[in-house]
Amino acid sequence: MIRLDQETKDDWWEVEALYDLCFAPGREALSSYRLRDGVDPVANLCLVGRDDGGVAGAIRYWPVLAGGEKTLLLGPVAVHPTHQGEGLGGYLMRESLARADGWQRVLLVGDEPYYKRFGFTRLTGVNMPPPTNPERVLGQALISGAWDGVQGDVTRFA
Repeated sequence: MIRLDQETKDDWWEVEALYDLCFAPGREALSSYRLRDGVDPVANLCLVGRDDGGVAGAIRYWPVLAGGEKTLLLGPVAVHPTHQGEGLGGYLMRESLARADGWQRVLLVGDEPYYKRFGFTRLTGVNMPPPTNPERVLGQALISGAWDGVQGDVTRFA
């Protein structure tokens, strides 16, 4: 049975090891990592799924500015290969988004066919730093109309 807990600083290296396992080498060179440099994650939304063997999945969120508007950047989210296909990624997504009180919008870089089941759609006019493929920039309004009129570059939250 998987237990969800808020990630603590004691979990940091175990979660990083999971991300290293699940993603290609050089993941930290992606544009989304440049937006995270020197910025604390949104702690109450960063969750760790555990079983008796340790970290089975994890999700993190970061504050960014999208077109000058405070926005959540979702990612990374990962599930250990031994737990893939069990619905843990969806569980992490739904539970973390349900805790996003006070936030109006969230964006991520990912595959729309996968993330549309969680309410994400392609954003037009919202530009992640290069070399991000614009077709992979997805968003979800956490309150009705939150993306209306939001356009421009996604930049670091300072």
